[in-house]
Amino acid sequence: MKKSPLWSVLIASTLTVGCGSGSSQPGGGTAAPATPPTENAAPAAPAQPAAPDANSTTVAPAAEALTLPVAKLDPATVELGGDDLTAGIPGSGPLTTEQIRQWLGDPENHRTLVPTLPLGLSAAQANIQHIDKNPLTRAKIELGRQLYFDGRLSSDGTVSCASCHHPDSGFSAHTQFGVGVKGQTGNRNSPVSYNRIISGPQFWDGRADSLEAQAAGPIQNPIEMGSSHEKAVATVKSLEGYQLQFDAVFPGEGITIDTITQAIASFERALVSLPAPYDHYEKLRTIVSTYGETEEDLKALQEDDPDLFAEYEKAKAGAAPMSESARRGRELFFSERSNCTACHAGANFADEKFHNLGVGMAAEKPDLGRFVVSKQEADKGSFKTPTLRNVTLSAPYMHDGSQATLEEVVDWYAKGGHPNEHLSDKMKKLDLTDQEKKDIVAFMVEGLTSGFPKIEKGRLPE
Repeated sequence: MKKSPLWSVLIASTLTVGCGSGSSQPGGGTAAPATPPTENAAPAAPAQPAAPDANSTTVAPAAEALTLPVAKLDPATVELGGDDLTAGIPGSGPLTTEQIRQWLGDPENHRTLVPTLPLGLSAAQANIQHIDKNPLTRAKIELGRQLYFDGRLSSDGTVSCASCHHPDSGFSAHTQFGVGVKGQTGNRNSPVSYNRIISGPQFWDGRADSLEAQAAGPIQNPIEMGSSHEKAVATVKSLEGYQLQFDAVFPGEGITIDTITQAIASFERALVSLPAPYDHYEKLRTIVSTYGETEEDLKALQEDDPDLFAEYEKAKAGAAPMSESARRGRELFFSERSNCTACHAGANFADEKFHNLGVGMAAEKPDLGRFVVSKQEADKGSFKTPTLRNVTLSAPYMHDGSQATLEEVVDWYAKGGHPNEHLSDKMKKLDLTDQEKKDIVAFMVEGLTSGFPKIEKGRLPE
C-alpha cells in the first residue's frame, strides 16, 4: 500500500486478551436495569462462531503495521439513505483482513460526515441527536454495521442486534415478544431501529437516553444476548479485523464497551426510511396549489420554469402509489376528527412522547412502562409513540405485540382504547365508518411505505 508523507500513526499490533466471565448474568460496565430490557430480543439468528471460552486465553493473529493520515480532512455533507453508507466494505465472499486494510487506508472513510435527511424526514433536520458527541464517519458506520449483525457478541453466538431488528423484518421482528438466547422471551415487542437519528430516549419506556446507552443493554441482559460487557469486549479483541478497525476509528481508545456501542449507534443513525409516496404527494400539492394542474397551467410551468416542472413530474410519479382511498385517508389522518396527529406528529410521524392508550391495562399485573423509569404516577402504562413510516413492514403492533394488523390498531383507537385511571386525554372514541377506517389504513400502507437503503447483512471479520 502506498503511504502518504502524512501517514505516521502506527495503529496495528498483536494483542493478547483474556475473556470475561462465562456467566449468562450481566457483567460489568453499565449496570443492568432491575427489570431486564426484554423488548430488544428476537428470534435467534443463524449460528455464528462461538465467543471465546471464558477459561481460555485467545491470542489474535499478528497484524501487519498499518498507518493512517494525521491530517484531518474537512467535514463533508452527506444525505443519509444512500447505499454507499450501509452496503459494507466493497467486495464479495468472506471479509478479509486485506480488504479491511484497503478500506481503512482510504482517508475519505475517516472524514467526518455532516448528515442531512432525505425528503420527508428533512423537516426534522434540527432534531438530529448526539452526533456532536459521536461524530459520523464512513469507517465508524461500517464498523457498527459489522457489530450490529455479529452474533458473537452474545453468550452462545446466536443472537445479534439484527436478531431483534432485522432489515428483512422492517428492522423489527415478526414475533409478539422478543426471543433471545436459549429461546427465552421477553414481554415487549421489538421496536424498530430506523430513523433513530432524530429520536431522543430509546426503548418503549425511554430508559436509555441515547442510542449508545441503548446498545449496551441487550448485550448483558440474560434474556436477550446473555453475555457481559467484559466478554463482548474480549470477543471483539480476539478478531484481527476488528482490532484494525477500532485502532483506526477510535485511535488511543481501542476496544471498549463504550467504543463498541458508539460504533453500533453510528450505524443505526445511518438507518433512515427513504422518501415515501406521501412525501412526493405533499410536494406535488404545493406545486399544484401555486401553479394549477390544468393542461394549460402545466404547459406554462414547463415553459417558465423547466426545473420546477421536472420536480413536478418527479413528484407526480413518486406519489402515484397513493390510491383515492389513501388520499382520503390522508385527509382524515390530519383532521381534528381522527386526532391521529395528537401523537403521530412531525416528519417522523411520532411526537417522541409517552402515552397510555390502555393497551395491556386490563391485565392482572399490567406493564407500567414509563412509570418504572420516571416514578411519576401519570406515566403508569405509558409507552413511547412509534414512527408510522414503514409501519406496515413491522407487524405485530403496540408495546406488547398484541395487535396483529393495522386494522386492529385503527379499531383500538376508534373505540377509545381501554379505560383506566391513567388513560391519555388524547384518546377518545371516534365515529368512523368502516370505509373511513380502511382509508386510514390505506394511507399508512400506501402513503408511508418507502423501503430503506441497501444493507449488507453479512461480511463480518473472520
